[in-house]
Amino acid sequence: MKVLKSITILASLLIPFSGEAQSILQQNYPKVAGYVGILHPIATFSSTGTDTNFDGHYVVGMPTGINIWKSARIGFSAEFVPTIRVENGIGKMSNFLFHPGVLVALGNGFTFAGRAAFETSGRFGLTPVINKTVIRNKSCSYFVALPFPLRFGNDRPSSFGIGFQFGIAF
Repeated sequence: MKVLKSITILASLLIPFSGEAQSILQQNYPKVAGYVGILHPIATFSSTGTDTNFDGHYVVGMPTGINIWKSARIGFSAEFVPTIRVENGIGKMSNFLFHPGVLVALGNGFTFAGRAAFETSGRFGLTPVINKTVIRNKSCSYFVALPFPLRFGNDRPSSFGIGFQFGIAF
């Protein structure tokens, strides 16, 4: 009888807490989030050779975007990336990228972004991105990402690259 009474008391204490935890974790959709970051291209590979950042020039981008999550699993993203190139002591905005795409939550803080790419340089293509949330706070989260740009057009050979991006989402 004492065991049954103890179980009943324990269950009555746990039920409100588990209900609270479920309501806290439940999100309302659609959910909108913005983000900003810094992008460092690492290397670009094409039939003309390999171009690496920091080798005679420095390129940096500032991705800024909006994510609209339809559900906990799928969403849409629109990203805008101005790029600055510094070479021989002269810096200039060298490109602007419009980067719309689909978001797929993979679990454990990982997200896949499949993006189309349209550049003012005349290039276009696709950019698969693997993103990982590394710190999640109440008001923001910090992330790292690996973009793999595949580009075509503008009378240049096709290219494939890899970059490193980090940023903050809010």
